[in-house]
Amino acid sequence: MTKCDNLKIQQDFPILDQVINDERLVYLDNAATTQKPQPVLDAINQYYQTTNANVHRGIHTLAERATRDYEAAREKVRRFINAKSTKEVLFTRGTTTGLNWVAKFAEQVLTKDDEVLISIMEHHSNIIPWQEACKKTGAKLVYVSIKDGLLDLDDLDEKLTPKTKFVSLAHVSNVLGCINPIKAIAHRAHQNGAYMVVDGAQSAPHLAVDVLDLDCDFYTFSGHKMLAPTGIGVLYGKEELLKVMHPIEFGGEMIDFVYEQDASWKDLPWKFEAGTPNISGAIALGAAIDYLDNIGMDRVQSHGQELLSYILPKLQAIEGLTVYGSDQLEQRTAVLTFNLEGVHPHDLATALDYEGIAIRAGHHCAQPLINHLGISSAARASFYLYNTKADCETLIDAIEKTKEFFNGAF
Repeated sequence: MTKCDNLKIQQDFPILDQVINDERLVYLDNAATTQKPQPVLDAINQYYQTTNANVHRGIHTLAERATRDYEAAREKVRRFINAKSTKEVLFTRGTTTGLNWVAKFAEQVLTKDDEVLISIMEHHSNIIPWQEACKKTGAKLVYVSIKDGLLDLDDLDEKLTPKTKFVSLAHVSNVLGCINPIKAIAHRAHQNGAYMVVDGAQSAPHLAVDVLDLDCDFYTFSGHKMLAPTGIGVLYGKEELLKVMHPIEFGGEMIDFVYEQDASWKDLPWKFEAGTPNISGAIALGAAIDYLDNIGMDRVQSHGQELLSYILPKLQAIEGLTVYGSDQLEQRTAVLTFNLEGVHPHDLATALDYEGIAIRAGHHCAQPLINHLGISSAARASFYLYNTKADCETLIDAIEKTKEFFNGAF
């Protein structure tokens, strides 16, 4: 099978089999969160019905079973991103947590003469932690611009200097959908002595990720954007960096020995996982990876490209509708952000909801980019492996219907 069998795949997602406002649900808010297939739901239920126990601490059967399944999930993540060792795979609450942890590490490194390089397209989670790190250390936060809907690599080359100590970029923009050339940028960053940090929230669900090939120093992503539950994510870091990186949280689970006035930490990766972890979330993330592996990430990506190629020209053909981002389809994913002239994005989203279509409207946690585009908000439709060309047609028809309604209202 060379393509995703989407009608068969849809049957694995119980939530999609429902009616919203008397219409078939068309879920197009996948950049915000994805729906969960039955095997992931089953993994959560099975854990609580047969295995529920704390990990790493007990020697009874349930505890040993929970620990085995939890660490098996870590190994699945390691294979999924091609990390060298499970020591380099830290479970977190999500991408935001991972970026905050790396920014805290930056506080160990940065001085007032240093710079951190990010881009104007970043999600707030890849902006605010760096703002705080720079405020605390006196370092300067520098922004790379965009050009024709893509990262401006000439601007990056100009701003990436020996003063740059961290480069932190989205692998894929949650607004523009553009795929940034992380491998090439990592090479340039390392030539200047900088660490390469990657926000993989929008890439891990859609692209085959190989952290060794990318040669990034840190890579972080969220489970809930790739079929897993909320509240579970991953921070990958090169082992030599994680060894010198200070823990962020302290308490049980992450300690080796506690004295009255001091303590020592466990080895990686447990040094960073204080307290009872999200055991069921990690196991369900492993189930989500199994599901994606069964389909094949190459097919997931090609299906997204097929939908993008199908719907983008149709959107661009709607008079008065502006689509943001590049026309170079090979350099973007199926995230489409747009505005319809004369219709506020929130009104458009509400109108589409009446038709059973779920999209997102607002600033998409990317206000610097939205301001750069000269707008205050936008609508966004984002597709995933269970979406079909029929969903695309439903969206186009609903936008045309909404346009007609609002034109007739004035």
